[in-house]
Amino acid sequence: MFELRLMCPQDRVETLSDALDALDALSVSVEDADAQTDAEQALFGEPGMPAPKDGWQRSRVIALYPNKDAANEAAVLLQAQDFFAGCEVLGVQHVPEQDWVRLTQSQFEPVEINPTFWIVPTWHEPPAQAQTVIRLDPGLAFGTGTHPTTRMCLRWIARNSQNLGRVLDYGCGSGILAIGAAKFGAQDIHALDIDPDAVSATLLNAQANHVTLQAALPEQGAGIGDGVYQTVLANILATPLKVLAPLLCDRVAAGGSLVLAGILERQTDELKAAYAPYVQLDVADTQEGWVLMTARR
Repeated sequence: MFELRLMCPQDRVETLSDALDALDALSVSVEDADAQTDAEQALFGEPGMPAPKDGWQRSRVIALYPNKDAANEAAVLLQAQDFFAGCEVLGVQHVPEQDWVRLTQSQFEPVEINPTFWIVPTWHEPPAQAQTVIRLDPGLAFGTGTHPTTRMCLRWIARNSQNLGRVLDYGCGSGILAIGAAKFGAQDIHALDIDPDAVSATLLNAQANHVTLQAALPEQGAGIGDGVYQTVLANILATPLKVLAPLLCDRVAAGGSLVLAGILERQTDELKAAYAPYVQLDVADTQEGWVLMTARR
């Protein structure tokens, strides 16, 4: 494999990427050309906030080609185009062969929820002290156990295992919270997500963990997500959680628990205000600038 490396200003990134795709690049990636220098600038804002700008001031665009001739030909063709003005060819270089699967796997280690509860990728053996294990590999849906919001939700599930009852996981992603609830004895578990990939991932992950649950899109639930639940879990983000306040609270049975995550510490008061007409939210856990908020119906 060979990389064609290019430099371009912000306003040419999309055009250049489209051109490389038309020139049969196997892949195209974009990096901040000023990363790890004094000129580096943040591109993305905090979760729930709009990005401060559309792109970096200067970007390094990297296109992967199967051989050197193809990469060089693409470079020649690009330089002849009017839109290439202001861009620069940095060079073509060989990419050493790597075991990409093993490289990716090496980035994911077992995740401790508590000393006896662990999230373990399938290529690792569970730690000796693990009594409850969720087997989960990275996939298309959010939720591998590495994010603080997921870990806080799972800790709450483990601490409240005697009172989970009927469970709804709203915005289920990989299904990790629903699976965690099943591992701690919950019955009649329903999972909903607006992303079809998340629904598929949830069902596959449940099967891999030998637990029973139902998952569906909200509009295709056929009873999934209907009625009330002893435990309603929603690990999304603050803005959709505020919009969903009436729906989620309506699903909590009398005496049941509402568990919300995806909330930054600075958003705590916003969530309390949004849910005040229905329940009293309190902070139950904090980690790395995120909070877990819960309420009793």
